[in-house]
Parts: sequence; C-alpha cells; structure tokens
Amino acid sequence: MKIDNPEPFDINTLSSCLENHFSFNYQTRGASKLPVLALYAIYQRLIIEVERYKSCILKPLGSHTASDLTSGSAGDIEIFDKNKQLVEVIEIKHGKYIDLQILRIAKDKIIKFNPRRYYILSSFDVKPTEVELIMSEIQTIKNNHGCQIITNGIIPTIKYYLRLISSPEEFVNSYSHLIEIDSELQTIHKLKWNEILSNLISPIEQI
Repeated sequence: MKIDNPEPFDINTLSSCLENHFSFNYQTRGASKLPVLALYAIYQRLIIEVERYKSCILKPLGSHTASDLTSGSAGDIEIFDKNKQLVEVIEIKHGKYIDLQILRIAKDKIIKFNPRRYYILSSFDVKPTEVELIMSEIQTIKNNHGCQIITNGIIPTIKYYLRLISSPEEFVNSYSHLIEIDSELQTIHKLKWNEILSNLISPIEQI
C-alpha cells in the first residue's frame, strides 16, 4: 500500500503501527526481517536529510537468513562514508535479549570490519543477569578497538530517528516498498501491513 497523506502518521501512531507489525503472531518464519526493513527505510531518509549521513552510502540489504559466517557482512545494515570506509553497523535481534554471546559475535565483526559505531538493537533489553558484564565488555571494546557499541530497543530507536526525518509519508512508502519486493517475507507479512495501514488511511495502491 502506498500513501500520499502523512496526516495519520504522528510518531507515536507510526511507532505503534510498526510494533504491531513486528510483534504479531504470524506462526511462520520471516517476521524477524520486518524491523530490519523498517530501519533500512529510515536510513534511506537519513542519508538524504541528515547532515551527518549525507555523504554516506547505504549498502544494499543482504539475505536475513544467511549465517554470520557466510553473510560476509558486519551486520544487518551497513553505512559507508564517501571513502568506502565502514562507519556504522546496525545489528537487529528481534525477539531476543542482548546477551554476552551476541556481544562476542559483534566484537569479532568489529575486529574484522573496523566500523566506528556498532548498534545492537533488540525487541527486548540487555539480559538482566548480564548487564554489568556487558557494559564492562562494551567499554573494553571501545578502549581496545575504538568502536562505540550502542545497545537499545528497536522501537525506541525508531522513535528517535523518526524525529529526525521530515516526511513520515516517505518513510511509510519506503517501508511498504521494501516489504513488497522482499522475497524472504511471507504473504501474511505483506497483508498484515496493508491491514494496519487500512485502519488509518484509504488504500491507494495495494501490495
């Protein structure tokens, strides 16, 4: 579905729509890619609108089903500067706590790919029993490798970035397009997004 009227999409409403889309019980594989597509759609706007990203290049999305060993990438989303140096990585863990194992995998990627910032975003939080160990390891990685690791929730991060972009309409259309063309999603994921938007706006173009 494509829209041409941004009025229904204040940040809280849009965030609720996205959370509903991510967390619905689909009873099939593929939903873990939805927040990846949403963040990618946001970065498509950031590299156009936000000064910090304007000279950056957003690497095309790879397969979300490939393992860390075979993907050949530093994370789900990668941003390079004009000199083709990796500046920012976003790794998204849908339905998982951020734990030491996830952090150790991130550390290995930081050593290999040398990004400046590495975001680990989760629909949960940092694993409560490992908070101190994780914070200590994050500081050690920064001291030893110069990379800042940021852990945060998926929805809080999306809310923050939505404040930085001027057009929620463009974001929604970008996200809808990514959903439409993605071969790893199931039909139900696409129909659910249409349903969510249909509750707010009149459909103009169906996926």
